[in-house]
Amino acid sequence: MPPQSVWGNRLACFLMRWLFGANYTDLGPFRAIRWSALQSLGMSDRNFGWTVEMQIKAVRLGLRVTEVPVSYRRRIGASKISGTVRGTILAGSKILYLIAKYGFVSSMAAPSSLAIAEPPSTPRRVA
Repeated sequence: MPPQSVWGNRLACFLMRWLFGANYTDLGPFRAIRWSALQSLGMSDRNFGWTVEMQIKAVRLGLRVTEVPVSYRRRIGASKISGTVRGTILAGSKILYLIAKYGFVSSMAAPSSLAIAEPPSTPRRVA
């Protein structure tokens, strides 16, 4: 990974740990999630910030999260995000914006999409 990606990844994970108690070590793009859990997240970001949004909302909902370490290899070709100054600035600012949005603004009032969800492994009995 380019140095700006490594530094940005560490900064974002530190901020999520500080603000949300999330113990993430990476912002890697691969996710495996049940459809019902994904729907309960109320995802809205459609570009650079989706991974951070998903990680923050998963922690807030108490979803079970497991990181699986992966090794990185050199990318073939140039990245449109971390391979350019413009892409790095756009992605980095979006990620920091979302962390601040959910960390400072949303902490004052929980969004309704987060208030109704439940952890995925909680069995529900109907009487």
